[in-house]
Amino acid sequence: MKRSEFNGEMLRGMFLMGAALLEQNKASIDAMNVFPVPDGDTGTNMSMTMQRAVAEIRACDSDSAEDIAAAASLGALKGARGNSGVILSQIFRGIAQSIKGKGDTVSAQMLADAMRSGTEAAYKAVMRPKEGTMLTVARFMADYAQKAASPRNAEVYSVLEAMLEGGETALKKTPELLPVLKEAGVLDSGGMGLLTIFRGFMLAANGEEPEDLDLTALTSAEAQNDYSSNEDIIAATNVEDIKFGYCSELFIIHIHDDVTEEDIDRFRDKLCRLGDSVVVVHDTGIIKVHAHSNAPGKVIQFALQLGEIDKLKVDNMREQNRQIKEKQLKEQKEQAVIAVSAGEGLESDLKELGVSFIISGGQTMNPSIDVISQAIRRVNARNVFILPNNSNIIMAAQQAAANAECNAVVLPTKTVMQGVSAMTGFNPAASVEENTEAMTECFNNVISGSVTYAVRDTSYEGNEIHTDDIIGLIDNKIAEVGKDVHELTRSLVDRMIDACGDCGFVSLYWGEGVTEEDAQALCAELEESYPDIEFMVRMGGQPLYYYFISAE
Repeated sequence: MKRSEFNGEMLRGMFLMGAALLEQNKASIDAMNVFPVPDGDTGTNMSMTMQRAVAEIRACDSDSAEDIAAAASLGALKGARGNSGVILSQIFRGIAQSIKGKGDTVSAQMLADAMRSGTEAAYKAVMRPKEGTMLTVARFMADYAQKAASPRNAEVYSVLEAMLEGGETALKKTPELLPVLKEAGVLDSGGMGLLTIFRGFMLAANGEEPEDLDLTALTSAEAQNDYSSNEDIIAATNVEDIKFGYCSELFIIHIHDDVTEEDIDRFRDKLCRLGDSVVVVHDTGIIKVHAHSNAPGKVIQFALQLGEIDKLKVDNMREQNRQIKEKQLKEQKEQAVIAVSAGEGLESDLKELGVSFIISGGQTMNPSIDVISQAIRRVNARNVFILPNNSNIIMAAQQAAANAECNAVVLPTKTVMQGVSAMTGFNPAASVEENTEAMTECFNNVISGSVTYAVRDTSYEGNEIHTDDIIGLIDNKIAEVGKDVHELTRSLVDRMIDACGDCGFVSLYWGEGVTEEDAQALCAELEESYPDIEFMVRMGGQPLYYYFISAE
């Protein structure tokens, strides 16, 4: 197939098809994660990131390639989940910046330059880039694209073909570049996700229709993690950025007898030309109308042509913005803490220790940049500490902190137990610098342990691991493998106490699959063996993990 360039309509279809293909294959990509613990979420994270990009693309009423790429970039940034999602958002951001200002179509050289720009942006987003990951796959794709675009009159289709060839070559090399992949016998899951998206691009370029595949809307989990209220959204917008300032809501009743569905459609079209956020719903004998505009009088005038008006409400959103910002400024706290956690007991303890807001998430559900940003706005403080409590959430937290209007400080906690320990050093009356130092010292002094189960057969650092084996981790590294939760947890705590040196305090939070009697019996055994150490056992309620443990 010969194509000299891609237009905006084609680019839109490519993004939709890439998202659809990724959604179809996310489960198999999840299963490629190296560690056999239940944290296989790369495919899910990338798919949710793509779904948010698709939502922005669908909302874009332009057919310009530049505008489509910009919408994909914005959506991916808002919805980025996990490290893979953040990296993907940066690739799209670089692509959008490269295309910006260069017309409504994408030529072969533009596509190659865009991929190179996206790859450079992704590498810059990672503090310590590692080869053998999706970064390597992106880099190979960019290199192959440049070679394919170098001949004069190169076809854009040929550049896309070359990108896939480069990506497949790089993906096969990932186990050689990253030993942990080789030992587990898998390819890099993030690289596979990226390649899957661009395979979708190729399907679209071949004339396939995105509608032929099952492209789901934003998942319920995304909706559950959307913490923003209308006030949050209004307050996050500057007055001068509000394009249409009046929100008009009304019902049309006693509709004229001669009004047809075509008349209602024309009414809807008039409102769309007048403003945005238009909703016109016709039910038996009534029409519900909602519209943002700068001419509420015209909204009313057009509505009167169809019938009588009832329950009219017109709000000045610019004035709402001013009032909400003034209110928030008066109520603004000096310091607040946001933490990521899952489990009723853990969340309760974190709040008792002073956490202002809990983002529900963790190992298998990484909150997006947008969700973290919403939480920062919601706590309404001049200084906000963020406890990611998972290594795969740190990058998203850092991006959200960089975009925050307040002073946002990310404390790079990698486990929930580090987050709990950090909160023991938090003092609302202390300065930001004092709290940063005290909280960092606290979480750096704790040894974290967790007990879970294997979801697949694999090997890791000489350990043969089988499906449903019980696994004990110390600071996210596998330390114990066994068959019995009680015995393995006891052995893991012994190891942690030995590693701690002068250990004085051990906490155990039991989760799903463990009863309070089980946890208390284990604690009694430990107290008998270590009479000089204080033990605390609590209900964590965390999913997937039998125990979270800390020793300090």
